[in-house]
Amino acid sequence: MGVWHRRSKRTPTGARLKKFRSKRKFEMGRTPTETLIGEQKLLVIDSKGARKKTPALKVTYANVTDPKKNQTFRAKILDVEKNPANMDYQRRKVITRGTIIKTSKGRARVTSRPGQDGILNAVLI
Repeated sequence: MGVWHRRSKRTPTGARLKKFRSKRKFEMGRTPTETLIGEQKLLVIDSKGARKKTPALKVTYANVTDPKKNQTFRAKILDVEKNPANMDYQRRKVITRGTIIKTSKGRARVTSRPGQDGILNAVLI
């Protein structure tokens, strides 16, 4: 059994809806990619059409932007300080969008979605 994107089994008023068809491949989802700190490891996933997705399973470096100097540089990720998305992610050091990470250049907030794009961009705070 997989993950599926489907409609609710109830209407907005609370009435039950009957199933009108079986599952379709385009409704299929997948489990979330939880990006961790480590030697870079990307996954290649077939997407709809002729596209490919490359979520990052592990990352070592981040593209960090300094808004005051308007410069971007590559910085090593040292630690995950805070993840407001999920307390469990914070404990397990999972990196998602909005995570506060500790880099070699200072603290930064992640602005990209590494579990979707495979790239980790951040802004110094």
